[in-house]
Amino acid sequence: MGRKPKISPFQKHGVLVLNKPSGPTSTDCLNSIKRELKQYKIGHAGTLDPLAEGVLLVMLGQATKLGPYLTGHDKVYTGSLIIGRSTDTYDIQGSTTFTGDTSGITEKMVENEILAWNDLTSQEVPAYSAAKHNGKPLYELARKGEETPVKIKSIEIFDAEPLEVNLPKARFRVGCSAGTYIRSLVHSLGSRLGCGAVMESLRREESRPYRLSDAHNLDEVLADPEGFEARVIPLADALPHWHRFTVAETMAAAIMNGARIPVEEVCTPDLSIFEGERAMFLKTSGEALALMETRQVDGKLLWVILRGLWG
Repeated sequence: MGRKPKISPFQKHGVLVLNKPSGPTSTDCLNSIKRELKQYKIGHAGTLDPLAEGVLLVMLGQATKLGPYLTGHDKVYTGSLIIGRSTDTYDIQGSTTFTGDTSGITEKMVENEILAWNDLTSQEVPAYSAAKHNGKPLYELARKGEETPVKIKSIEIFDAEPLEVNLPKARFRVGCSAGTYIRSLVHSLGSRLGCGAVMESLRREESRPYRLSDAHNLDEVLADPEGFEARVIPLADALPHWHRFTVAETMAAAIMNGARIPVEEVCTPDLSIFEGERAMFLKTSGEALALMETRQVDGKLLWVILRGLWG
């Protein structure tokens, strides 16, 4: 029999918007919170590479159930790159694989290549990434010197712009769909210029709906156990971009038994609700009850359970 998970009387239920520092892995940050603050039920939405810093959404307790609904949203980054070489990891922490001549490269050429990111609809997944092949992360194959398959993924880029170009370096801002590898964008820029390029730094400014201004520094979180609860966004408030409805005890009980609820029994006539919309349902006490979605069933628009949050 497997070991039962630890249960902590200090366990919180909600989302901590963390300002991840550059250096440790996302998992390292979570392990520090787990160990120091006794948050044994913990997860994160959207990994950041060790080099990267910025918004990392940490899910605590029952909020670990929100993962699928927090990971798929757009991201906004600022970062810097260096032209003139390529590495196996596509960033400055990797081993150099190519050194190129930059004498013919102008600032305008680099600016135009950053703007060209807006037209990209796909990208190559880095060999040093957590993407899976036959159940194994690509980085495991790469570290063993084994051949890694080329994987292409669809992406959406918006608002990519150069912030400052002072060769051989350039700073940029880019908004993108979830799962986009910024270091792959940088690598592709270097390939198009013919001289190579590596990512020097990266900061996630937004993991929508949360921004860097909402985030707390890891060292401050760990140094203030008594203030930890105040930094955690309660489970009931963790999806601010969703509808929120409070239901009476009888309806709450029905939902907990799997009932589907007609839209008109929850929403006022002045609120237009369409198929596929989502909402956080709350008990009268203010506690999170369930994540619900509207679906057409036998010609009626009903709220159907996506994920129960009680218990």
